[in-house]
Amino acid sequence: MKKRHYITAACFSVMSLFTTSCLNLEPQAQMGDNLVWNTADNFQLFANQFYGWTRDIYLSGTATYGNGVSDGPHSDFRSDLLATSSINVYSQGTNSIPSEDENYTNLYKRIYYTNLLLNRAESFGDQEAIAVPVGEAKFFRAYLHFELVQIWGDAVILTQPLDIDSQELYGPRNDRGEVIDQIITDLQDAAELLPEAASEAGRLTKGAALAMLSRVALYEGTWQKFHEKGADATSNTERSTALLTIAKDAASQVITSGNYSLFYNEALGDESYRYMFILEDGIQCNPANLSKSVNNEYILAHRHRYGDRLSTNITHGILEGATWLTRKLANMYLCSDGLPIDKSSQFLGYAGVTDEYQNRDNRMSNTFLMHGTRFWDNESATSRTTWTDADLENARTADVRSNSGYRPHKWAIERQAQDNFESMDFPVIRYAEVLLNYAEATYELSGSISDSDLDMSLNLVRLRSNPNMPKLSNSLVNNNGLSMREEIRRERTVELIMEGYRIDDLKRWATAETEMPQDQLGVLVTGTWFETNWAAQARPLNGEGCIILYSDRTWSDRNYLYPLPSDQLQLNPELGQNPGWGNN
Repeated sequence: MKKRHYITAACFSVMSLFTTSCLNLEPQAQMGDNLVWNTADNFQLFANQFYGWTRDIYLSGTATYGNGVSDGPHSDFRSDLLATSSINVYSQGTNSIPSEDENYTNLYKRIYYTNLLLNRAESFGDQEAIAVPVGEAKFFRAYLHFELVQIWGDAVILTQPLDIDSQELYGPRNDRGEVIDQIITDLQDAAELLPEAASEAGRLTKGAALAMLSRVALYEGTWQKFHEKGADATSNTERSTALLTIAKDAASQVITSGNYSLFYNEALGDESYRYMFILEDGIQCNPANLSKSVNNEYILAHRHRYGDRLSTNITHGILEGATWLTRKLANMYLCSDGLPIDKSSQFLGYAGVTDEYQNRDNRMSNTFLMHGTRFWDNESATSRTTWTDADLENARTADVRSNSGYRPHKWAIERQAQDNFESMDFPVIRYAEVLLNYAEATYELSGSISDSDLDMSLNLVRLRSNPNMPKLSNSLVNNNGLSMREEIRRERTVELIMEGYRIDDLKRWATAETEMPQDQLGVLVTGTWFETNWAAQARPLNGEGCIILYSDRTWSDRNYLYPLPSDQLQLNPELGQNPGWGNN
């Protein structure tokens, strides 16, 4: 049997990685083989490189906050809710087969390194001394294989560091179910090996492995359910039942551990959500003068130190037009009575420039900049220095009359900082996601969820930002003609927006074919404040009078998976192209 030839061209300069690295790795990954594996400390040094492989980084090896203001396989720019100045071909449904794809080759290079550590660990005398780096290697091997499944579906499973002439490198891909089973096994093993509490900030724990297990099992469980039985499925397959059970149980273990909590500070109040994302160390970055150590919500974060240089200036990327929020996203936020805008008497409509922001979920004002709002950025003349009302003298005033008419605020810092030197952490996994995973897995298992299960999960997330909003409950749903499934999905979407979940969610729910072809729209112009106060607005309007950002969007079944790059198919035709993409 042949297998995995596509790794050879990309990775098997890997076989000389200890003399010349093809990944520009940390120095510890270039140690000679006789040095790397002779002490437990060197196993840990080798494992440290794995932490640079989280998906916010993508391929450059430098921090990009890619899901927020840069493009990438999981970026919200590839979804229906965010846009930017140039057409995103993935969002538009017009991407084609690439000649090569660094995502593909680099994922397998990195899997090789995790396997290398695990292989060398087998012959190390003191297994207890290397339990943590072994657990880290298993976690990241699972993490990387999950990337392959999310992007391409079926994937070759690698569990050994193979020589270039290994016959296993020349065969077809494993079915996605086999890959998921391997991922689950690795994460379960990692949970047994990793500590309850991190030895230092940013390192893996048992909770991180279980949280990742809940993400994987929920993703694949819902994929199997809705791709097998349709987007409106009310029953499960045997496979989806098993996976959703794993997702619920793993999330439950994280919740009952008591090791994590949602970030909230009385002084920050309803803005705790926004400030959580811009916590830094070494300098005041919020009115309460809090630093990262108070945030117990990030289960796994990609750490950034004060003074490190990022590859993207996220503050200007957010505030100066690189990120366009859409009307569809704005309309998703509930009113303060817990009802959608089309069912709530509290919704004030769109006539005034700020009317639609009134009486809404506070996360809307944490994520969007409302016209006329005083705000700060990282420029010296317009940043915060005293963290009192005196800073209002330096504040800018939000003017939304550009692009979509909706301006973002999430991820933008307020202190003075040189461009590209923001140092907040990126949440690879946060507790809010786990709570939402629990609620969704519970509902999808049986088509129902008790109020007590909602209160221990989703409602904690909702009430963090909206302490006076009614809880999601069965009576609220039944009395107002709502769909519990849609309300659970709504909560997930608004909580996790700009963190890289939306397009993957649409794919696993099998709703992308409905949601993605819709025009991306901006504010309602006709009959509103914008009609008389935005003379420069020149984009076309739809029949309702809303700005059309992008139209002629398409989606077909083939877009649920990315096409394999043509160079890998030339190296190994047995891989097979994904459905609908042909062979070119």
